[in-house]
Amino acid sequence: MFGNKNLFKIFALVALLAVLLAGCKPAPKNPNIILATTTSTQDSGLLDVLIPIFEEDTGYVVQTVAVGTGEALKMGEQGNADVLLVHAPASEVTFMDNGFGSERYLVMHNDFIIVGPPADPAGIRGAATAAEALGKIATAGAIFISRGDDSGTHKAELKLWKTAGVAHEGEWYQESGQGMGATLTIASEKGAYTLTDRATYLANKANYALEILVEGDTVLLNVYHVIVVNPEKWPEINLAGAQAFAQFMIDADTQAKIGEFGVDKYGQPLFYPDADKTDADLGLP
Repeated sequence: MFGNKNLFKIFALVALLAVLLAGCKPAPKNPNIILATTTSTQDSGLLDVLIPIFEEDTGYVVQTVAVGTGEALKMGEQGNADVLLVHAPASEVTFMDNGFGSERYLVMHNDFIIVGPPADPAGIRGAATAAEALGKIATAGAIFISRGDDSGTHKAELKLWKTAGVAHEGEWYQESGQGMGATLTIASEKGAYTLTDRATYLANKANYALEILVEGDTVLLNVYHVIVVNPEKWPEINLAGAQAFAQFMIDADTQAKIGEFGVDKYGQPLFYPDADKTDADLGLP
């Protein structure tokens, strides 16, 4: 029969095989997921960190489509995406109320800031409120670059003009029709003002001749949710993959990574994890 030495080798091989089999996860039946998300999550570099981890852990392959939130929601309405990561809460609620989403989870927040040329021709630096700053920009006729693309940032900007009671029209008010990174580049080249999420600005600020001039107003909060597209509307969506991604985004380990992202380079996180909170905690209806 077997000697002790051979028995030890057999037991070792069996133990190794058990470990290897325990680490093997069955491949998803449909491994391909379409994620429609905002340019800010892409331009900030956050998805470059998170998606490879998700793919390695689950076997899913994510096709990321980075567009404005309005376009991302439209993709969900048309069944052209499986899962959304967006930041326009009022529009998201409408999306859910209309039955286009089956699950929606709070993921994270950062904030919007108003940036502009260091010379600050409109004199908005340190304004107490965003409304005050916008009023000064309009009065001075200083160039303001709007994304003009129905994105979450564009929606937030239009709401700010309305709240401020300031007309945003004239040669000074210009639309880029592009994502956040491109809009910041245009503003930098033209010596103009713009509204941006903090993450995209900080991640690329070395490329811009722009400074943070207004920040900290509570109306500048920028909140992100993950939404699973409703399979009752679109039976062909990858529901299992969408749910896996949504759960990944609110998982404690992922939330910790979100909270750490950017700290080493900028001395502050670019996003703040919120899966343990509610919309009401952040002052959302």
